[in-house]
Amino acid sequence: MMLVVVRSPHFEMRTTDVAGEVIKVGPRVTNYKTGDKVDAMLNHPTGGGLAEYAVAKDNLIVLRPPEVSAAEGASLPVAGLAALQSVTESARVKLDGTGRHVNLLITTASGGVGQYAVQLAKLGNTHVTATCGAHNLDLVKSLGADEVLDYKTPDGVARKYDVVIHCEMDIPGSTFEPNLSTNGKAEEAWAKISDGHATGKIIVEPSVL
Repeated sequence: MMLVVVRSPHFEMRTTDVAGEVIKVGPRVTNYKTGDKVDAMLNHPTGGGLAEYAVAKDNLIVLRPPEVSAAEGASLPVAGLAALQSVTESARVKLDGTGRHVNLLITTASGGVGQYAVQLAKLGNTHVTATCGAHNLDLVKSLGADEVLDYKTPDGVARKYDVVIHCEMDIPGSTFEPNLSTNGKAEEAWAKISDGHATGKIIVEPSVL
């Protein structure tokens, strides 16, 4: 059994998710050039994304497709990576639809991590139950969840889940232990991305100096 709990860090994060245009690259950077539109994740302890210019490692940058806006791209790195790791590594869901069937519960599914987790999980062989506030039920349903529950109701308490991806920092993961199947598990994922996102100019430096 598994409970995946996504917990916010104890250190202060100063904006790590950014999108922008490359204005300069280091002498050993070969995969990016001036003018590239990119999304990047900055160093967690120091961040720096709220400045007009930011310095990013080349191994934490990806080219942004033209159909993805800067605002959309800046919302992706931390929340998207947390969701991807929770779904594929912790829940062991195969995104090609193969693999064992997983009965999955995703809490706070209307949040940053939760929205990505629902969509990624539905690429696999899963049944996804998601919780959120009443005003977000239609949104989460549109993301592909099989069942969407108002978190203020007791619905779903009797169901057993193979995996719980818990994205709510104020409720301990142990709360869901009675809802785990015999071989199920629960883990904490990043509950709340509070650092904000920014767009601007990016200087790319090599990941290995």
